[in-house]
Amino acid sequence: MRSITYNKLDNLYKKSKGYISTYTLLEEGFTNRQIALLIDENYLEKVCHGYYWLLRSGYHKPNDYKCIEVCLSNPRAVISMESACYYQGVGKTEPEILTVATERTDRSTMKMNFPIKRHYFSSNYFNVGIKRVQREVGSYRIYAKERSICDMIRLDTEDSDNPLVVEVLDSIKQKEEQYKRMLKYAELFKLKSLP
Repeated sequence: MRSITYNKLDNLYKKSKGYISTYTLLEEGFTNRQIALLIDENYLEKVCHGYYWLLRSGYHKPNDYKCIEVCLSNPRAVISMESACYYQGVGKTEPEILTVATERTDRSTMKMNFPIKRHYFSSNYFNVGIKRVQREVGSYRIYAKERSICDMIRLDTEDSDNPLVVEVLDSIKQKEEQYKRMLKYAELFKLKSLP
């Protein structure tokens, strides 16, 4: 490629904090062919449809980059259940599969570079317990720990002795305010009892 292309790329590194959209690249004067070449030459990493990570920008992906990338792919998605517990410091081991929730009516595709498990929640309770996490390179939506544990109990009918559920419940029971919040979620989701 010509040096003018690399100069444009250097300008992008100064403006951007790591993630960049196809729209922005096109607006900056890059062509689709140049974008493809930048991927081949390891200047860009495609993270999902319409978004890239600037590999040589000097920024490093944060530990919760999967959450950010899923929400770039589908801004309505919410990190849920085991993943929500882990990224809020409750679980000790990062789940191999990122768990996300979307509304039942949301049928947008989410093709990622890592495995995801998607749950479809009814619109009645979908927006209950959502928090927004803001990072320097992006943001994402995540369910509260208490809501996540209730969802795990509610949807995990095969394995009622899930070690993560037991670990999180033990942690939450020691904090009275958190436990009260979890009981409110359990009541809202009509859970008969907590393990």
